[in-house]
Amino acid sequence: MPTYTGEWDRTEVAAFLADATVPVRLACRTPAGGLWMLSLWYRFDADAERLVCATAAEADVVEYLRADDEVTFEVSTNDPPYRGVRGNGQATITPDDDKAVLRSLLERYLGGTDSALARRLLAPERDEVAIRIDPARLYSWDFTERMREVSDV
Repeated sequence: MPTYTGEWDRTEVAAFLADATVPVRLACRTPAGGLWMLSLWYRFDADAERLVCATAAEADVVEYLRADDEVTFEVSTNDPPYRGVRGNGQATITPDDDKAVLRSLLERYLGGTDSALARRLLAPERDEVAIRIDPARLYSWDFTERMREVSDV
């Protein structure tokens, strides 16, 4: 079970992560020891308290996470008032043979699978994996009050 610190409690963090449709920014180490960051679509599994992503099986990040599963991440708004959740934890790579995770992400971010992008990602010849991020710590922030005069909220 993750440790929650910052502005929000467990319920508020879960609500934010379930509602926010911005990508998660995921950081990890390369096998050579360098740093790597990328953005991925995600969904929050509130029951397991984890983020679930999908990517191509041959993506560089898959190799990196298999070598070192420690990650940091952030999900935050791109427009004022800034708020979000960041944390660290471990990533697990599993096959997404039936592309169920990918389909759920296409529904979440694109509203369905009826687009050229969705058809390309769901192509039978494309191998897909799920990345499950199990947080050890989650930290939330919310600058709504301090940014009230410069935002529409």
